[in-house]
Parts: sequence; structure tokens; C-alpha cells
Amino acid sequence: QVFSHHCPFLMGPIECLTDVVTPDTDIQVTLSIFELASAAGIPCEVDPALVAVLAGSKTDGPSPEEDYKVACLLLVFVAVSLPLLASDPASVYNTEMDGYNNNIHCLAKAIIHVSAALFTVHNKNIEAHLKEFLLVRPAGG
Repeated sequence: QVFSHHCPFLMGPIECLTDVVTPDTDIQVTLSIFELASAAGIPCEVDPALVAVLAGSKTDGPSPEEDYKVACLLLVFVAVSLPLLASDPASVYNTEMDGYNNNIHCLAKAIIHVSAALFTVHNKNIEAHLKEFLLVRPAGG
């Protein structure tokens, strides 16, 4: 915000670039724009640093398709684990901490950011996978 106030001529074009990004934009172009925006302090849909780390840690397994399947299975594991986490005694709101003892209040943001980065690495539709996640999640979780 301070940077926008002092250098609007610099921040304006960067903000315009982030507005131009669509799901159809080439993944390398998108990541370059998001890297620039992140460096300027603008929040992005996909964290380019997390994508770089995940892309660098891809296994030399049988195929990229196997890595993609593991990413999908991770989301299934998280979805199935939600009711168990919700029933955990540490999942009680603590007014002194203004949060939960087991930090479960951070889970939604973590799921969104990690899944966005994972499916960006595999060049898949993030929104479609998050919708599938909601369908897999057990009722009441």
C-alpha cells in the first residue's frame, strides 16, 4: 500500500498485468506475472515461489501422470480427514489466542494455496479440482 502511494506509476502497470491473467493464459506467462506481482507485494491467486519449490521437488518417478495422481490423492486424504480434525478436542476456539489450539483455522487457506500450486505445476484446472474436493468432502465435515 505504501509502495502504491509513493510509486503509483510503477504499481499501476503491475496491477493491470495481474488483472489480465485468465485461466487460459500460458502458464509460464502467468507465473512470470505473478512473480513480479509477488515481488511488488501484490497478493496472487498462485504463489510462484511455492510453484517453483514444488516443480523442483517433482520425483523422477515413472511419469508426470503418477505425480499428478499423488496430488489428487493428497486432496482426497485431506477431504476425508476433515471430520476427524473437526472432532479433535484441540479444534476448540480459544479466545485468548483468537484462534484454535491446533491452528485448524489456517487449513482452508493452506488447502487453497497448496492445491493451486500443485495443479499449476501439473498444468491442470485449479477451480475444477477444488470443486471436486468439495464433492469428495464428507457431509458434516
